Amino acid sequence: MSKISALVLLGVTLAAAVVAALLLSPWWWLAGAPLAAALLLAVHDLLQRRHSILRNYPVLGHLRFALEGLRPELQQYFIERNFDGRPFDRDTRSIVYERAKGTDAEEPFGTERQLNDVGSEYLIHSMAPRPVRTDPPRVRIGGPDCTKPYDMALLNVSAMSFGSLSPNALLALNTGAALGGFAHDTGEGGLSEYHERPGGDLVWEIGTGYFGCRTEDGGFDEKQFAEKAGHENVKCVSLKLSQGAKPGIGGVLPGKKVNAEIAKVRGVPQGETVTSPPYHRVFSTPRELVLFLARMRELADGKPVGFKLCVGSRHEFLAICKAMLAEQVTPDFIIVDGAEGGTGAAPLEFADNVGLPLTEGLMTVHNALVGTGLRDRVRIGASGKVATGSDVVKRLLQGADYTNAARAMMFAVGCIQAQRCHTNTCPVGVATQDPRRGRAVDVADKSQRVRRFQEATVKSALQIMASMGVAEPAQLGPHMLLHRVDAHTTRSYADLYDWLTPRQLLTDTPPSWRQDWEAADPDTFHAVRGA
Repeated sequence: MSKISALVLLGVTLAAAVVAALLLSPWWWLAGAPLAAALLLAVHDLLQRRHSILRNYPVLGHLRFALEGLRPELQQYFIERNFDGRPFDRDTRSIVYERAKGTDAEEPFGTERQLNDVGSEYLIHSMAPRPVRTDPPRVRIGGPDCTKPYDMALLNVSAMSFGSLSPNALLALNTGAALGGFAHDTGEGGLSEYHERPGGDLVWEIGTGYFGCRTEDGGFDEKQFAEKAGHENVKCVSLKLSQGAKPGIGGVLPGKKVNAEIAKVRGVPQGETVTSPPYHRVFSTPRELVLFLARMRELADGKPVGFKLCVGSRHEFLAICKAMLAEQVTPDFIIVDGAEGGTGAAPLEFADNVGLPLTEGLMTVHNALVGTGLRDRVRIGASGKVATGSDVVKRLLQGADYTNAARAMMFAVGCIQAQRCHTNTCPVGVATQDPRRGRAVDVADKSQRVRRFQEATVKSALQIMASMGVAEPAQLGPHMLLHRVDAHTTRSYADLYDWLTPRQLLTDTPPSWRQDWEAADPDTFHAVRGA
């Protein structure tokens, strides 16, 4: 008889003996029940074939799984330092929490960061600072073909869909936007009553699934789009090409999650699995894309229309710019989503390796528009780990006109970075469709927190700008941000990167851009080499 077989036989025998004793004497129950349970568990562990560690270490092996389950909490509360947590460190989360609560987000005794580490960045203050302006500037969204421009705040709520966030979380975000006078991007999951009911300004995002304006076979429905784009709270419409968390892939919503409410909002059959393809049906070339944007603006009765993307190949974006020039059609805005974006759950390989971070993507879009002479017609929004006033200022001087924040707004609503957004078990009721969990979000309280956080963060950005001697965001420039490249050298962003002058790509293409410019074709997203 093998050793394992002998152990199994011994376990069964002991378990049977304990069970018999329990049946004979009620006094054995209190002492014997745990032992019987442990013995039965041991037998189960020895016989099961799924976990090797339990076959070799019955009962005791379960401790490993228990500790593994507790690991994120142990890491966050007892191990990580204030400045090295991921994706957002404790210092950043604390700033958001404190501003949302209306308390001072100040720390005594100086910074905990090593300012001389390679990669550190420094905003350049002025010896002649300016008074802090009390009226936050706004950005006019609307190019020459837009008849209903919109004035965007410097910080807004980034795209998060109904289906990803709970109804109460969306109500809190939109109510906060209404109270604070800033915009709320709906995400691609459609226009729900939770976006519309509070009355906050909306940027309606439409993805490859065309949720809310979808035909029965999954195409784009112009009539539904025109009807919903005409809603008084919809101020802008955004066509999503890709998102930072998972650029280049679509999504699947299992049928069991498609309840009656989600089915109604998205315009899909209840209980059936819904697939969002990685590509759009309505266009296949850069020229078709810009013409579709023009059609969307026409259907939206002149409201601002733009698109959102995580930048990948530079020649593809240049191809879009060439299509804009050829057709004399431009979007009113472009939202650049960095690869560090993360409200959408994604395969780890995509989150870690695919797409350009916001810094590189933002400067690519800004310079491409400047170099083609289109920058004055298009406003640029930046989204990707924007949480503090310094984040806003850095993105503005790198080329953005305004910023959006998603996870920081989730923190303001109560998110604790448990990173269970995709499991429907969010412990604070923010990223879940479980009504029992979602009720934890008190809309009246959390909406005020959203308003206070946005207001305080914009105020912080204006304070930083004033310390830099700047009165308007347009006066910010890449020379105002230094980056440490080694132990002895810092260089400004103006020196580290090529910054194009207006129409330079059309008149005197610099060598660093020439290959991509020549490979860009308005009638294909593929590179045209050697043409």
